Amino acid sequence: MVRLLSIVADSVVDGPGLRTVIFFAGCPHRCRGCHNPSSWSLAAGTTYSTPDVIKRVEEIGSKRITLSGGEPFVQREALEQLVLVLRPDYEIYLFTGYRIEDLVKDERACRILRQLDCLIDGPYMEQLHDTSLAIRGSTNQRILSAKQIEQYIKNR
Repeated sequence: MVRLLSIVADSVVDGPGLRTVIFFAGCPHRCRGCHNPSSWSLAAGTTYSTPDVIKRVEEIGSKRITLSGGEPFVQREALEQLVLVLRPDYEIYLFTGYRIEDLVKDERACRILRQLDCLIDGPYMEQLHDTSLAIRGSTNQRILSAKQIEQYIKNR
């Protein structure tokens, strides 16, 4: 079971192309200036089974998925189940407030990271906000490819 705020079709701001965005509930980062403070509570949103999420994603039809929040890594077990089902058929981007250097210390996080095409890491920092950035909200956030993710895992 996973707690989600929403599943949104046809986003053009959460990665390249039309994307289905899955917004996870719960976020410990509580970034100043967060555009989605209603996502902070793990009690927010609705509980779904992994098959229900997959069914909704299939109904939408996009093969591009973005996992966002809240903070997807708050619900690591559910996140892992979801990416393992999606991976063979979908391009997966994931936004996290954690830094990859911290995530790679955890085996489950590494299993999740290995399923991603792209990771946008780091907390949103209001003082580093830059509207000219692609995908990200602040200049401290990094866009990491699958190859870069694998290098971090390998070098941990």
